[in-house]
Amino acid sequence: MRLAFSTLGAPGLPLPDVLRLAAGSGFHGVELRAHPEEPVHPGIGLAERVDVVERFRDAGIEILTVAGYPRVAEPGADAPVLSEVRALLELARDLGARYVRVFPGGGEAPTAQSDEAAVRRLAQAAPMAADLGVRVLLETHDSHPAGADVARVLRAVAHPAAGALWDVMHTWRAGEPSGKSYAELADHLAYVQVKDIGAVDDTTPLAPGDGVLPLAEVAALVAPADVPVDWLCWEYEKRWYPDVPELAGELPRVRDHLTRLLAAAA
Repeated sequence: MRLAFSTLGAPGLPLPDVLRLAAGSGFHGVELRAHPEEPVHPGIGLAERVDVVERFRDAGIEILTVAGYPRVAEPGADAPVLSEVRALLELARDLGARYVRVFPGGGEAPTAQSDEAAVRRLAQAAPMAADLGVRVLLETHDSHPAGADVARVLRAVAHPAAGALWDVMHTWRAGEPSGKSYAELADHLAYVQVKDIGAVDDTTPLAPGDGVLPLAEVAALVAPADVPVDWLCWEYEKRWYPDVPELAGELPRVRDHLTRLLAAAA
């Protein structure tokens, strides 16, 4: 099992500093937040993309995911959503990233309409992703926070290039036990995103083990050798909580804590 972290935890940090953080803290990969606030996003040109690839290659760090913000379950026209997804898929292809992350959006709870929109759009996005050598991942989030919600959509899409990203915080806050989340998502699951928080109604980021999320349970589910999940990604939401400690000071503890949980569960 390899470890990555999301650049959501270091908003706007230049790539050389991101790579120093990853290499210096013993992480193997990075989930790149693909937003105009960040150094890497779909608006960068070919020369900049080549530079990103070379920097990551020289540092020996993998770009795991281009984490975008299309909301595939939102009402409205399909074309703008699919255009946004396509731009992210092309960026991921150019950078050598495995995955593109998309959100459901779609309101506070799933509906027949939001399910239908997500299925329709992902059914169109998945062949595009396959042609580009990338997978598009629907995160447990927004209107579809539970594993059962995302799995229902992906079963209807029924394409290997459409998969799931399990954000443990959202399934837990939805009241879904970790074992059920894993069972629902297992056939679609690319990797797992973990963090820690203080309570259902307090999502301020904490160091791993200081909060209430069932990280040991999740590690026990995904660490065994026969489970086809090979990445665990730490997401530290400093972009939304600017007063929490800097990611750089947290990463060594994050690595040590997650490594211990995985070793105990293997």
